[in-house]
Amino acid sequence: MRLWFKILLLGVAFSGFAFADAIKPSELSKGGSVARDQQLSEIRDIMRGGRGGYLDIGFHYLPFRTQTPLQTEYGTHDGYAFRHHAAVFGSGEVAPDKHLGMLLWLERSGWDGEDFFFVPQYNDFSIQRTIATWGFSFTNSKADWTLALGMQHQNVENVGKVYPHENDSLLYSWAHLRFSKASAQANFYRTDWRLFRFSLDLESRAVYGGRSSGPLTYLPNVSLAMYNADDKADVDSMRVTWEQNLYGQQLYAEVSYDLPDAGFHSAALKFYPDPSRMIGFEATCLRRHLHSGSNDFLWGGAIDLLFVRFAYNAAYDYEHLFGTKGTFVAEIKFNLATVDGLLFNRGAARSAPLETNVIKMDQSPKQSEITPLNADKSGATKTIEAKGIRYEKPNSASNGGAVSSPASTEGGK
Repeated sequence: MRLWFKILLLGVAFSGFAFADAIKPSELSKGGSVARDQQLSEIRDIMRGGRGGYLDIGFHYLPFRTQTPLQTEYGTHDGYAFRHHAAVFGSGEVAPDKHLGMLLWLERSGWDGEDFFFVPQYNDFSIQRTIATWGFSFTNSKADWTLALGMQHQNVENVGKVYPHENDSLLYSWAHLRFSKASAQANFYRTDWRLFRFSLDLESRAVYGGRSSGPLTYLPNVSLAMYNADDKADVDSMRVTWEQNLYGQQLYAEVSYDLPDAGFHSAALKFYPDPSRMIGFEATCLRRHLHSGSNDFLWGGAIDLLFVRFAYNAAYDYEHLFGTKGTFVAEIKFNLATVDGLLFNRGAARSAPLETNVIKMDQSPKQSEITPLNADKSGATKTIEAKGIRYEKPNSASNGGAVSSPASTEGGK
């Protein structure tokens, strides 16, 4: 067993030397906008129900310095790309069918010369950034709508000399409105909008009171996101994402296009052994736009378990870990959502295959511990009167008295 473990570690180390591409400072400098968009996208998923609770915590683990090197004008620097994240959402019923909730999303990410969890190295090529998203939500479950409002804070701990200047404290506001299957999100920096996302989550999901099978579960989930990078530009880019259930809410296809000119962005085929999405397998393809102007198709995949996720060249990790290519990524994490006592993973269609048997005891007061045999259904005792029963005298031929039928003893004593 130890030999196989050593071979696995050597294979991971070799992949870091042989296949890993260096991360560009430009990818790290735009990591803040990617993280803010990702947090709002996750909030959109959780607000599909608008009630219940959600807990997420995780961090990436990269064992070797050569897996995510940084390429700058000064050369190649070995180090670690990192991403620590946590999220919590909870709601309570404040009136019949009305729920008030609070949410908090946190992320600390960047690049550093040493592996760390709390205190980084802060060298000339490091960048550390913290994103916090918080807010309140109100849901009317009877009318099936949700309103959420809050703020986003982007704070920079340290920016090395190879990165563009960045404000060390940026404050954004955001809003989310959902009505039935449609939702809209907006993100603002002061009076300028940065993001607008419109989504149609048409797929019927049992966890939100929908169907667990049938044609309605095969309706697509479509979103259109528009991004505005700065004050001088109008709409810089648009991205359309189509998610389609292919079989039993276990096999899904997802395709993203960048408009108007970029075209195909990424595609993924995802398989969940159970619709609760506690375990998942995915194969992805991502089109990269290289600095030379050419395109490169990056193929990869991931295995997502309850407490750990393993990925290699997966589209999600490439985008959210600053363009990591050609290296294995392990994410230690835990992700769980709940609505009306049902447990599932974010984005799932059905709850986890766990059942709780609840025995309901009758709390109505009892009239007595023992009910008489001659009682009626209400427990009241009835009086039985015997009529027309007579006994005949014993004769010498018999050994004792016998009880005769009423017809044979009519009038006898």
